[in-house]
Amino acid sequence: MARGVNKVILLGNVGKDPEIRSTPSGTMVGTFSLATAERAKDQTGNWVDKTEWHNMVCFGRTAEIVRDYVKKGTQLFIEGKIQTRSWDDKESGQKKYRTEILVNEMTLLGGREGGSGGGQGGGYSRGNTASFGSSSPAPVDDFAGTGITDDDIPF
Repeated sequence: MARGVNKVILLGNVGKDPEIRSTPSGTMVGTFSLATAERAKDQTGNWVDKTEWHNMVCFGRTAEIVRDYVKKGTQLFIEGKIQTRSWDDKESGQKKYRTEILVNEMTLLGGREGGSGGGQGGGYSRGNTASFGSSSPAPVDDFAGTGITDDDIPF
């Protein structure tokens, strides 16, 4: 019988500062929202941006890294899986649902203006099985001011 694949790859910006808490057993849990944007031309030929919001959840050392290095506006590359939780609302008794991305791998790419490292991208990467080194982040080229527009892209 064929097995399914549950893999999500996202590149986006953090919507608000992450929330960090601990479980009763002491495991750190980090939650934050990630915005991904898509740009396409509408029927009249005008560029239209569409933003999609994703609920992110991370655990353990990844949550510690989120606590120490991630804030509103930080650009992240995320690999993970989709999970939908359900519960009964205490007030109304209605069944509630929440779809989340469980983070397996995370790479900090930098932040928006005034972000981490004075505008330079970070080189920190964290996965559940990888070790997190204390080496300094490698500089990342910034192409933001080169004047390239969406009309320059051939697709």
